[in-house]
Amino acid sequence: MIEIFDPADARAVRNKDNLLAFYQRAIDEKQPLEAARDLIAEDYIQHNPQLPDGAAGLGMAFNAIAQTRANARVVVHRIIASGDWVWAHVNFLGLYNDDVDDLGVAGVDIWKMDADGVAVEHWDVLQPVAAAVSPVNGHGMF
Repeated sequence: MIEIFDPADARAVRNKDNLLAFYQRAIDEKQPLEAARDLIAEDYIQHNPQLPDGAAGLGMAFNAIAQTRANARVVVHRIIASGDWVWAHVNFLGLYNDDVDDLGVAGVDIWKMDADGVAVEHWDVLQPVAAAVSPVNGHGMF
């Protein structure tokens, strides 16, 4: 994983660490309700139209995945933090099916954190990773 942040920016360091902890607990450890309770604000604003606002809503959405997708996990390839902002380039695996060979979904998440290091707003762009597509430029998605 590539991490880009100013180590002297204590807020950025904390926010990066909190976001990594959220991914780990919510998706990899299948504890989305606890992760959302601790790391997502109650009045959290979600810009992905497929996910609800609020900590409870996000926790429940990921809980549905945790209950039905034993192989769900996230791989963070790049993370950038500055002040209240964190950007992550990720590969979500097993969110939509249980096929262990599925290459998942590539995502760029943009998070705004508050003064306490809790997520208050989120945007994302998601794209399926397709094995059948041969890149015309020779580059992979990660």
